[in-house]
Amino acid sequence: MAVTSLEGARIAILVQNLPVPFDRRVWQEATSLHAAGADVTVVCPSDDRHPAGEFSIDGVTVLRYRAPAEAKGILGYVNEYGLSLTRMSAAFKRALKDGPFDVVHFCNPPDLLYRVAKRAKRRDGSVLVFDQHDLGPELVEAKHMPLTKLLVFVARQFERRTYAWADHVISTNESYKEIAESRGGFAPDEVTVIRSGPYRSWADETSNSPQADERWRNGRRFLIGYVGVMGRQEGIEYLIDAVDILSGERGIDVQLALVGSGPDRDRLEAISRERGLGGRVAFLGRLSDEDLRSVLASADVCVNPDEVNKMNDLSTMNKIIEYMALGCPIVQFDVKEGRFSAQDASLYAERDNDARSFADAIQRVLEDDGLRAAMSARGRERFRNELCWEIQAEKLVATYRRLVDQARSRSTTVAARSASH
Repeated sequence: MAVTSLEGARIAILVQNLPVPFDRRVWQEATSLHAAGADVTVVCPSDDRHPAGEFSIDGVTVLRYRAPAEAKGILGYVNEYGLSLTRMSAAFKRALKDGPFDVVHFCNPPDLLYRVAKRAKRRDGSVLVFDQHDLGPELVEAKHMPLTKLLVFVARQFERRTYAWADHVISTNESYKEIAESRGGFAPDEVTVIRSGPYRSWADETSNSPQADERWRNGRRFLIGYVGVMGRQEGIEYLIDAVDILSGERGIDVQLALVGSGPDRDRLEAISRERGLGGRVAFLGRLSDEDLRSVLASADVCVNPDEVNKMNDLSTMNKIIEYMALGCPIVQFDVKEGRFSAQDASLYAERDNDARSFADAIQRVLEDDGLRAAMSARGRERFRNELCWEIQAEKLVATYRRLVDQARSRSTTVAARSASH
């Protein structure tokens, strides 16, 4: 009999990159599955705002293990991932004491969590779902690390093993789906596209409207907003160069607000100081959701300076959907999935990975009130009608109904096999 409800289903979600509820995509997946009736447990790391321990949040059980220090360099990554997997495995083992999981849903990066999840498949016949947030080999290449060729080879081996253990793949866009089919050997019906995006209510213009605040503008005429990770592949140096061009030779009074953090933040702050932009470039770190939305609501234009490379060309960036949700006009380099998401809610720099071209596009948006208004309206419309989480959640729950049906059939077979022995 096909499963029509997730009532009574046990689902585990494993994520190493960020804690929940801070990881919005994972948290929305967890709470959507819980709302459909499932018993959901999330195993994730801690951070300074999300302490280690066991918690019940909005009906979801959250097991946070103590996260190791953020890695720098190859040996640092080996140490970080080794400790993370050991601690995640211990937390997952504790969760299994309450009974087997029908489905174990594990997220990348890194492409290593199959090593924790496979315990449940071997022992209980659990269905394993790989939620592919990033392309591991392309991500390694984009980071420009030493021994790149060797590390890309290693990343491909881990990706191959991840695909081999997974029964189903959830992809964030059609480009990732095509890769799961070609590199992972999955049939089209074994891969589901679930895009990332906030709820409509996150950007609600009436009940929960984010408030613009002049403090983010720092007394400047125009505010440029950025949200996201600060790594080499995010292209923030191009953005700082563009601000230097706009405020220097072109005399445009701009302020840049950068929300987020990451391994490249210290270097980027040093670059800003060296160029005399300390007063025009604000590194705000990780903000509360309320302050994040306030920054975006205050911005005249929001930017995605991700450099054009294999990884970014095929990836959907959460920041783009958040910008559109709040009606922010967007400027970005012309990457495939960025254009698919934003369409005409964005302008695209004419030359790839070129700060002057990026500055040209920003200037055009800032100086054309009508263009900004049209881009804003188009972004809101596309978000509400096509990209918001409510639409994605329906697909997620429908997919899980099939997976839980598959899990229960498999567990019956496993139990019968064990009884025969």
